[in-house]
Amino acid sequence: MTVTLADVAARAQVSPATVSRVLNGNYPVAAATRERVLRAVDDLDYVLNGPASALAAATSDLVGILVNDIADPFFGIMAGAAQSQIGGPEGAGAGRAGGEKLAIVCNTGGSPERELTYLTLLQRQRAAAVILTGGAIEDPGHSTAVAAKLAKLADGGARVVLCGRPPLELPGGGGGVAAALAFDNRGGARRLTEHLLALGHRRIGYVAGPVERTTTRHRLEGHRDAMDAAGLGGVVEPLTVHGSYDRQSGYDATLELLRREPELTAVVAANDTVALGACAALRERGRSIPDDVSVAGFDDLPFSADTMPALTTVRLPLYEAGARAGRLAMGREAAPPGGIASVPAELMVRGSTAGPRS
Repeated sequence: MTVTLADVAARAQVSPATVSRVLNGNYPVAAATRERVLRAVDDLDYVLNGPASALAAATSDLVGILVNDIADPFFGIMAGAAQSQIGGPEGAGAGRAGGEKLAIVCNTGGSPERELTYLTLLQRQRAAAVILTGGAIEDPGHSTAVAAKLAKLADGGARVVLCGRPPLELPGGGGGVAAALAFDNRGGARRLTEHLLALGHRRIGYVAGPVERTTTRHRLEGHRDAMDAAGLGGVVEPLTVHGSYDRQSGYDATLELLRREPELTAVVAANDTVALGACAALRERGRSIPDDVSVAGFDDLPFSADTMPALTTVRLPLYEAGARAGRLAMGREAAPPGGIASVPAELMVRGSTAGPRS
């Protein structure tokens, strides 16, 4: 049975005119109403009829790149690298405009609802490809919903690529496994903590990211593995503080760690931006880096080598991974075996870490 605009309106409890306004985007609609309509569209698998739909091929010339925070260099670098590989002569032949593709960056703000909404909109626009960057939200219901939306995109001919995100199986006929470039967050975090342990540190604080993110869990697991191997697993939980992936979080969490353990000798930060906040808190409390307290980050963002002292961190090849994701999205590179490739993490030892004072 064909789903009609009236069916969507009844499901969303709005008028057919409101549904039309949301779908056409030519009239302002309240955000809550818009979300409800798009959810109904997705639930009913409604597809536009008429000339506009008939003009669409299996896919359009649109590629969506989903990021949590475009202002965060972690996401900006990957998105920019992916966009550099989308469209132009190298990608010619697949689109209606002579191979040119329009890459749009969808900033979710870390909201699971916005992530699902963008995937619905990209499905409606018959996107040629979708690239999801960064860690996933650890919620079974959300993971199932994302997998279902990606399966619909794949069924419609879109290529699906996960960049820095754990592999995800697509249900039904969605193409099995989306191509995934998975960062070695566990291994990188383990090597970072092993570096501090080898220097002689034992009172190590950890500033973690948001509890619900896969990246947070994987990096914390790597840290815990190293601490467990050194017989220090019991201090991990009391010396771990969770927060956002931003400077303020690093600042606040480090003050809390100093309150819990005044003799702290090292701080491991969830990422390099968080590490900047940790350094600011330590200096405010009169602690020298690394003489009094060593500080380490993660990602090796461009500013990391220019801090004073230069930041010890774990390098993820963000630009290279983003560029590869772009090539996979354009079909210019074969998918890795089994659809999954591990992206290595490299320890970068710099001036912000040293042995503790005796």
